[in-house]
Amino acid sequence: MPLFERHFPRPVDPEDVLREFYFTRLAYSGSPYMGRGSWSVDFPKADVQFMIGLKRLLDQLDAYDYYNHREATDPDLFRFPFLYSVEVGHMALREDERAALRRYLLAGGFWVIDDFWGSWEWANLERELSLLLPGYEVVELSLDHPIFHCFYDVEEILQVPNVGQGIRGGPTWERDGFTPHVRGIFDEDGRLMVVINWNTDLGDAWEWAEDEWYPVRFSHYAYQMGVNFVVYAMSH
Repeated sequence: MPLFERHFPRPVDPEDVLREFYFTRLAYSGSPYMGRGSWSVDFPKADVQFMIGLKRLLDQLDAYDYYNHREATDPDLFRFPFLYSVEVGHMALREDERAALRRYLLAGGFWVIDDFWGSWEWANLERELSLLLPGYEVVELSLDHPIFHCFYDVEEILQVPNVGQGIRGGPTWERDGFTPHVRGIFDEDGRLMVVINWNTDLGDAWEWAEDEWYPVRFSHYAYQMGVNFVVYAMSH
């Protein structure tokens, strides 16, 4: 049994239940991290803790309580129309992964990207997106977009630091990622299908929200953004 499953057991496997919502992490190919891949940073604690908060805040949502990670080529991926990814500065998709993820997104899937920093990692993501979704433009999302107001009203894009820098009081940035951005990709019908959180780390704020030394303003903002992403995805 993998170490993370010993620490965070799943009493009910997602294959055995039908729920309205699953917080699903994309297990993509890329550089190794702690014996797995860069996709697994903060996994599964960030996912589990986000679901705890989500269930409290959206108590009518029929959600699967535990973590759920899937490869792009998993034939059951279409059961889970919400995907989350981190550390995409190290992502290196195979062609079969690109083809499967392209079908998923164009068929109505919603992908949230988080926790990558600086110009080098942005260049890697930009290259991957150009191969994954050729011809689709990445645009800055303005604060009047409905995704910032579908449950909580988010009036400012905060830069959320990793746990160590948050507890120490800063700096909030990593490498040359001084300014946080929320960007997106729309399909031909104007549906937002990819949300990109660059130069920020929402996942660490979910993961360490219970730590009394981690600044509450960052975890509060991260949960607001995460809840909005889920509400938007479920209603569009």
